Amino acid sequence: MGKAKPIPEGFHSLTPHITVRDCAKAIDFYKKAFGAKENSRVTGPDGKNIMHAEMKIGDSMFMLNDEAPDWGCLSPLSKPGAGYCVHLYVDDADKVFKQAVAAGAKETFPLADQFWGDRYGKVKDPFGHEWSIATHKEDVSPADCAKRMQETFAGGACKK
Repeated sequence: MGKAKPIPEGFHSLTPHITVRDCAKAIDFYKKAFGAKENSRVTGPDGKNIMHAEMKIGDSMFMLNDEAPDWGCLSPLSKPGAGYCVHLYVDDADKVFKQAVAAGAKETFPLADQFWGDRYGKVKDPFGHEWSIATHKEDVSPADCAKRMQETFAGGACKK
């Protein structure tokens, strides 16, 4: 065997790895909602549960697996309140946002131009994971960003 690269080909230093309930359905959803490509899938000894799958959106990989309560692997549907969001930069946030909602995602933060320079919104997929979808539209200086943030919050735009 040859020496392996510390970071496998096609991966970046940071790679989301999510646990879902019904991984096979999640794979189909991510293909439909975000145009993900499936790279690999490994089922467990039962031939049903997916122990590990790798998918790619754009130039970035992510990994996912079925819930395995005996190993402490629970999805947000079993353990609500996960403190993360998968952030997805795309060429056309409007198109991908609509595509995700049409595939079954629920809007959690409306898509709009934001003070920091992105067109940005959030959806929750049917498996409990939140995805932010953005297109970077404008480089904003730290001073302008701070000013815009104050104006945004003063107007109550960020309140739910």
